[in-house]
Amino acid sequence: MDMEARGHSEHPEALRLWLRMLTCTQLVEKQVRTQLREQFDTTLPRFDLMAQLERSPEGLKMNELSRRMMVTGGNVTGITDQLVTEGLVERVDVEGDRRAYRVRLTSRGRKLFDEMAAEHEAWIVAAFEGLSAREVESLHKLLGKVKQHHNALADAKLETT
Repeated sequence: MDMEARGHSEHPEALRLWLRMLTCTQLVEKQVRTQLREQFDTTLPRFDLMAQLERSPEGLKMNELSRRMMVTGGNVTGITDQLVTEGLVERVDVEGDRRAYRVRLTSRGRKLFDEMAAEHEAWIVAAFEGLSAREVESLHKLLGKVKQHHNALADAKLETT
């Protein structure tokens, strides 16, 4: 049973929308996870970690990686250890701080990530083929409004604390 099946017709439309968004997200994510496993023998968390490092060629400290990925430091450490063993990422000392290090993609890791990212993009495009370009644009704008609203709420909460 998907998330949407839990909603009843008497529930507010906003709740039904939320459940539909969750269901769609889960469907697309399941497909992406399957494709990553079948084509690259990897996982979505590994892909996500490599994506963060690809955006920061100089590398990232572990605490920054876990913050960006919204997971615990232990999760990041486990994934990083695997990727180091496979030669896809490397640890680099942080100058002036003997306890800290940055993690960055190796050239091999960057090459593999580029291949995965190209496929990932194609999978995401395919996931939305049921919508016209105009519908994709409209949905993007509407979800942008939701995001703006929640960012404003978070900002207001910070101002009151």
